[in-house]
Amino acid sequence: MLTLVLRRLLMAIPLLLVVTSVMFVLTSFIPGDPARIILGESASPAAVEALRSQLGLDKPLAQQYFEWLAGVLGGDLGTSIYSGESVTNLLNGRLAATGSLILLSTIVVSVMGIALGMASAVKGGRLGRLLDSISLVGLALPSFWVAVVAVALLAVAIPLFPATGYVPFAQSPGGWLRSLVLPVFALSLVGTTIVAKQVRDSALDVMGKDYVRVLRANGIAERSILFRHVLRNASIPAVTMIGLGAIASLTGTVFVENVFVIPGLGQTAVSATLTKDLPLLLGLGLYFSIFVVLINLATDLAYGVLNPKVRAA
Repeated sequence: MLTLVLRRLLMAIPLLLVVTSVMFVLTSFIPGDPARIILGESASPAAVEALRSQLGLDKPLAQQYFEWLAGVLGGDLGTSIYSGESVTNLLNGRLAATGSLILLSTIVVSVMGIALGMASAVKGGRLGRLLDSISLVGLALPSFWVAVVAVALLAVAIPLFPATGYVPFAQSPGGWLRSLVLPVFALSLVGTTIVAKQVRDSALDVMGKDYVRVLRANGIAERSILFRHVLRNASIPAVTMIGLGAIASLTGTVFVENVFVIPGLGQTAVSATLTKDLPLLLGLGLYFSIFVVLINLATDLAYGVLNPKVRAA
């Protein structure tokens, strides 16, 4: 297992280099001049050029990238062009909100998806057909639309949860949880239906295998068969969907955080794009890439727990 972890971490190094270099090139094509945005349209060309030189924007793109990369290797992600704040400090201050969203939504998707899928496979009938219908509807619902409807129904019409804002866990664990109920619901709804359908289909397939019929013929308790054999094997394909869903939730945070006014990385990404804050955008790209690497690593470890062959490899 340790070998698997080390191999995945080594593979992440070229991935991070490719992602950051591609982001550096793509951000250069975003319309607008950061210096002009900071100084305003009334600023003189001389003032704009002076600020561009001060910010290092007059250097060749490749030189800017390698200077930024050298700073990253030294633990410095640069300074935000727009706010003048350290990118590392700025992003670290918003990491908890986004991390909480992704972690809680992944837990909800995993627990609810597997529970609903197994219940549908075991009970069958109307529950199975209902799950299929909900899954089809869920696939068509974007997270930002779910977020808006959730606010309208559960924060405005029926004020059960706060409509906007984020409460840090250290300040109030209860307030932290309440402030994340609606955002997590919006992020996890689609993923839950997808995982539930995946688990249901996999469980039905496993329950039809010969070795399950042999276990029943030998008098093994149904509960033991379901939890020790069916659930374990049905969860393996679901792990892939859960991992992909966690990665997709990174994109979802951009919309959800802006709807619920949560000061996280997704909200920061929007403001950094509007101001063409290159150091901040690159820092965000690096953080999101690290999230993807960690999610893939967690997925591989889950495979190792569920499948001994992966652990042995």
